[in-house]
Amino acid sequence: MYFLLAVICAGIALLATTNRFAESKYGFVIGTPEIKSISALTFGPEGILFIGDSKSGVVFAMDTKDAAATQATAIEIKNIDQKMAALLGTTPENITIQDVAVNPVSKTVYCAVQSSDGTPVLFKIAGEKIEAVNTKNVPFSSLTLNNVPAEDAKDRRGTSVRVSAISDIGFADGKVLVSGLSGQEFNSTFRSIPFPFSDKQDQATLEIYHAAHGKYETLAPIKTFTTAEIGGKKYLVASYTCTPLVLFPMDELKPGKHVKGRTVAEMGSGNQPIDIVTVKKGNDSFLMMANSARPVFKVKYKSIEAYQGSLTTPVEESFATAGVDFVSLPVTNVIQMDKLDDSRMILLQRRSNGNLDLWTSSERYL
Repeated sequence: MYFLLAVICAGIALLATTNRFAESKYGFVIGTPEIKSISALTFGPEGILFIGDSKSGVVFAMDTKDAAATQATAIEIKNIDQKMAALLGTTPENITIQDVAVNPVSKTVYCAVQSSDGTPVLFKIAGEKIEAVNTKNVPFSSLTLNNVPAEDAKDRRGTSVRVSAISDIGFADGKVLVSGLSGQEFNSTFRSIPFPFSDKQDQATLEIYHAAHGKYETLAPIKTFTTAEIGGKKYLVASYTCTPLVLFPMDELKPGKHVKGRTVAEMGSGNQPIDIVTVKKGNDSFLMMANSARPVFKVKYKSIEAYQGSLTTPVEESFATAGVDFVSLPVTNVIQMDKLDDSRMILLQRRSNGNLDLWTSSERYL
C-alpha cells in the first residue's frame, strides 16, 4: 500500500511539474478567459488553441490539454446543429456555427458556436461524441490588438465594422497570423504576432487590385487565408469577398509597411470565400476553397507558380473568371472547412435535404 501511494504521489507531482512547465513555457496563467465572441479558430503547437475574439479585439491562446498524437479517422455526424442545440437546451435556429478547426496533433475537431443571445460556446468532437469545452480555470494567455475599429464604427451600409476586426486567424513559423480591419486610414490589416505573446504585434496594411470591382482597394478585409511556399518563396495566399485570389510575399509583410498584393485569379463575383486549406496527393499540392455561393474550388499550386502575371484590368462580364485556372468540385453549400490530414478535409455542409452534416472528404476530390 505504501508503495502504491508513493507511485500515485510521484505521478501527481510529475503532472504538476509538467503543467507548470507548460504554463511557464507559453506564459500562461490559470484563469477564465473573458471570451465575448469567437470569430475564428486555429491551432498552434502542442494542442494550443488560438481564439480570435472580434468583439473584444483580443486573441486568446488556451491549453486544451489535448496533445496526444493520434491517427485521423473519418467522421460523419448528421444533423450536427440539432445535436449541439440539444446540448445547449435550445433549437438549431438559435445557434450559428462560426468556425471549425482540427487539432493537428489529436485530430479532434473543435467547433465555435454562437447562440442567438450572443453567447459563444466551444465544442469538441471525437468520433461521434460531442461535448462542450471547459474554459474555466484553464491555462491561457491573451493579447489585445492595437488599432481595432471602434465598437460603434459603421461602414457606409450601416454595418458594424468591429465584427471584422478579426476575419481569419492562422499559425505559421512561431507566429499567430491575424487578418481583419483596423481603425486606421488603410483598413485592411494583417498582423503577425510572435507566440508566446509579448507586447509585439507587427502590423502591415494591404492593398489589392479587385478585378470584379475594377479598382484598387484597401478597405475590405481578407476573408480567409493560408500560407504556402510557391517557387521557393513563402507567401500569404488570401481571398476576399467577390473572390479575388491574391499573393503577398511573407517577407514584405513588415511592421508599418503598406503592401500591394499580386492578384492571380478572379474566381467569380457575388460570392464570399469561407475557408482555404492546402492538401496533397503524390507530388501535387492543392489549394481548396469553400465558398458561400459557389462549389468548393480546387487550384493546383503548380498552376499558381506557373502564372507570372497579375490581374490589373477589370473583368467586364458579371460573374466571369480570369487568371489561374481552377476546378469546381461537385460539393456545394459548405459552411465551414478545415484540413484533417495531408489528403483529407473536414466539411460542414448543408445537404440538399436541409440537414447540416459534418463529414470527411476522400482522395477522390484530388
